[in-house]
Amino acid sequence: MRPNLTRRTLLGTGAAALGAGTLGLTARPASAQTAVSLQLSWLHSSQFAGSYIALDRGWWSEAGLDVSLLSGGPNAPVEPPVVSGAALVGISAADYTAAAVEQGAPFKILAVAMQKNPFVIASLPANPVNEPADLVGKRIGMALANTPVLQALCTLNGVDINEIEIIPTQYSAQPLLADEVDCLLCWETDLPVAMAMQGVESLTMLMADHGYAVHSQTYIATEDSLANRRAELVALMSGEVRGWDAYREDTDAAAALTLEMYPDAGLDLETQRLQAARQVPLMFSDLTDANGFGWWTDETVAANIETLALLGQTVTSDLWDRSILEEVHGA
Repeated sequence: MRPNLTRRTLLGTGAAALGAGTLGLTARPASAQTAVSLQLSWLHSSQFAGSYIALDRGWWSEAGLDVSLLSGGPNAPVEPPVVSGAALVGISAADYTAAAVEQGAPFKILAVAMQKNPFVIASLPANPVNEPADLVGKRIGMALANTPVLQALCTLNGVDINEIEIIPTQYSAQPLLADEVDCLLCWETDLPVAMAMQGVESLTMLMADHGYAVHSQTYIATEDSLANRRAELVALMSGEVRGWDAYREDTDAAAALTLEMYPDAGLDLETQRLQAARQVPLMFSDLTDANGFGWWTDETVAANIETLALLGQTVTSDLWDRSILEEVHGA
């Protein structure tokens, strides 16, 4: 699910300032470059820090690309600039891409950044939700628009959604902290992080660990780009792979670079550090260790197709095209 304004605004605010001694920005070499754009799925934050590292260290410039990172947001959807050619690649999610393809958009998914979907059920230790069956009899705070997500989780785990009380809430931890709800449907990297920054311990049940398989933070391009701009796609994705591998090695440095590159984004360093660290287990796995960043298999695609069907979206494995990633990783 694409983040919303409340979620990202919540993570962005804070009073901590970036101190001296952080990683400096690297000047690009003065040479002829091919200008391309990467459309991000939301506002700037450490959610995209692997891309910032690739830009800062000049890895795209070395490959002959002048890459612009286009901020997303409530008025900047990913799909239109990719369709129009204003962006070579966009960062989306399998459910959004499936919906666009059903409407005729010529998209392919090139790589999968988040191996596990970030949706969680967050609760407090005194009243925990450790598995889907624990939701029975609970009050869950969530946006009504996410009801199909909860229904899919219930269907996958044999839980009757009618035995769960859905309470519409704003995207905030406050209803849980005020005991207005027993749990929240949110992302692993946002409301639990916000609570931790307030000194509140929370528990998270990752829905991906209970069958909810929807690839998130996916890289999409058009069929035309795959046919006619392959060299640029390979160069762009090669930089992404290097950037995210470096991110994994030092998430604190990645968070610091995020604030240095985007000082006006209203970001808090400690919040960004925690967000960056909590994102790692979602993005890297035994599968990526064996095959490289962004990888997927026929089995993970099949699981996605099953979950997307529960969300009312019919797709085939043709939606995913691994040819660019295979070239990047030398397969």
